[in-house]
Amino acid sequence: MHFVNAKSILTPHSMNIYRGCQHGCIYCDSRSKCYQFTHDFEDIEVKQNAPQLLEEALRKKRKRCMIGTGSMGDPYIPLEKELCLMRRCLEIIDRHNFGATMITKSDLVLRDLDLLDRINQKTKAVVQMTLTTADDELCRKIEPGVCPTSRRFEVLKACQQAGIPTVVWFSPLLPFINDTKENIEGIVELCARAGVHAIICFGIGLTLREGNREYFYTALDKNFPARNEVVSTGSTTVSMKERYQQAFGYNYMCSSPHERELMTYLASLCRKHNIMLGTDSVFKWIEEFPDTDPLQPELF
Repeated sequence: MHFVNAKSILTPHSMNIYRGCQHGCIYCDSRSKCYQFTHDFEDIEVKQNAPQLLEEALRKKRKRCMIGTGSMGDPYIPLEKELCLMRRCLEIIDRHNFGATMITKSDLVLRDLDLLDRINQKTKAVVQMTLTTADDELCRKIEPGVCPTSRRFEVLKACQQAGIPTVVWFSPLLPFINDTKENIEGIVELCARAGVHAIICFGIGLTLREGNREYFYTALDKNFPARNEVVSTGSTTVSMKERYQQAFGYNYMCSSPHERELMTYLASLCRKHNIMLGTDSVFKWIEEFPDTDPLQPELF
């Protein structure tokens, strides 16, 4: 890791305390060259003055809102356990009576459940948790540096018990790997049991561009070796990497051949369990800030 003093932190009401990640997820779009990293992705850039910048920014804001983090880098990477920058930022958000929401795959968020509960009592706190597969063994292959799905389910349950609303990012779903009805059913079942408010799903597939494509293909070679497949002329040996190259070439969007059927199935399961499903509609719900003023005493 290396430390920097950032010039600003909110853009306009979201922040990223860390630049880079240690989770090692094989599909991570943040590795893409378009984000212009000047250091190795695993050499985390730590914005050490993030709490001070956030304090200054919230003092100047005329209207309170939800403050989000995690869109480009998980705020609960292992370094956070020692550095506590995210916790300090939550303390500032709490003190200034703003709302808070974060996207994470880590159970370290449970450390800050007390602060999230305090924020939620006054305004609003939403925990967003990424789940991609209901299979822990597969999870360890595609997301090797973070707690498995079963543990993330426990995090969602703990939030439910604390009265903190949750959203699950069901993305990405990797063609030929976890784009199955069984996986969708397993994830939605976990969400229903944990009282998840909404699921964000951008479709059944993933995006690949320069930077993350190469990392993804290297991981496929390592974790999904070649296997025999039956074709019209007999059988052949095909690796998962070759399947992707044959199906998608250098496409940015790599959609499952079963996308329409699986999205219909996902929607039907969400209706059955009364779970909100969408993208823009869910983001709108997350960003909605309560009208109540925690500083204004009730008249009656």
